[in-house]
Formats: sequence, structure tokens, C-alpha cells
Amino acid sequence: MSISNLFDNGFKKRNENHFASIVRVAMDDGIITPDEKAFLDRLARNLDIHEEVYNIILKDYKSHPINPPSSYDRRLERLYDLVRMVHVDQIKGDPEHRLLNKIGVGLGFHAVNVKYIVDKALTLVQNGVDLDTFIDEIKNMNQ
Repeated sequence: MSISNLFDNGFKKRNENHFASIVRVAMDDGIITPDEKAFLDRLARNLDIHEEVYNIILKDYKSHPINPPSSYDRRLERLYDLVRMVHVDQIKGDPEHRLLNKIGVGLGFHAVNVKYIVDKALTLVQNGVDLDTFIDEIKNMNQ
């Protein structure tokens, strides 16, 4: 096996775990709406998740760990994806926010700050900002 195969497998596994995290948020209310399904389909295509893996993740999403990305920008990108999923679901309420906070900690955000980061992220996504603006606003939210 070549080293490129190892890299490809690790990259695919990270994408699968990221996708499973988003499915976990979508499934928090027990159903996947048509809007969520359309988003998951697009995301699976963008993450190169094959259909059989997609179906396995939908059935057993809790078996995939939440692996935090190594760079802060990558964590923010993943948070952006997750918050967009929550926004599509129009999730409101404490149980969903607690879950998103837990996933935020799982992504590597400090437990003391995650509530503020998630609240800011939800506001930014609700206002329709793009990824670059999102990253800039989160990085500079205390200034």
C-alpha cells in the first residue's frame, strides 16, 4: 500500500466522521426533513461520501467519533457547516443548543467559550454570511 492510499483513507474517514456529526444534529429531533435531506445529499457529494457509506452513516451515525480538525480555520469551517445544518432545520430550543455546544466542544472549542461561539455562529448564519465573513467575525468577536 502506498502512502497516498493511507492519506486518502484518513481523509475519507475524517469526512465521514464530519458528515456523521452533521447527521447527528439533523437527527436530534428524530426526523430528517426534505430540506435537511437535500443538504445532506449535497454535503455527501461534496465530501465524496459514497451512497452505501451514506446509508450506513444515516443508520448508525452515533458510532462515528467527532474528530476535531487540527487547525482553527478548519474547526470554524466545520462549525459553519454544522450551524448551517441547524439553521436549515430551523432548530430552536435548549436541547438542540446543548447538542450543538457538545459538538462544538468535540470539534475542539473550549467548553468555557463554546456557548458564546455557538450563539455568535447561529446569529451569523441566520444573517446569511458566507464562510469567509463567518470565520472573520468569529475570530474577531471579542474586539
